[in-house]
Amino acid sequence: MSDVIDAAVTALNEKMEGQDFDSTAKFVIEGEGSVVVDGNGAHAGDEDTDVTLTASAETFESMMSGDLNPTAAFMGGKLAVDGDMGTAMKLGAILA
Repeated sequence: MSDVIDAAVTALNEKMEGQDFDSTAKFVIEGEGSVVVDGNGAHAGDEDTDVTLTASAETFESMMSGDLNPTAAFMGGKLAVDGDMGTAMKLGAILA
């Protein structure tokens, strides 16, 4: 597993701590791999989910650090969403 994926799992677990997320989502980090988020937190994986969000490592890192709002990333074409938009918005609110 890449260092980027390891860091993504750690960052997502910190943001998800104490949050109620009853869906599944997958972050595909271009050129690195993917991370799945569910009610138990985040882990490296590539299983089917309710929504798939795809971004560059730079965009993902900016969202995790709070420098880039997930909605702004989507509107600016830096974050692609495939699947349930409601799930994506729920996750975006947790990450913002």
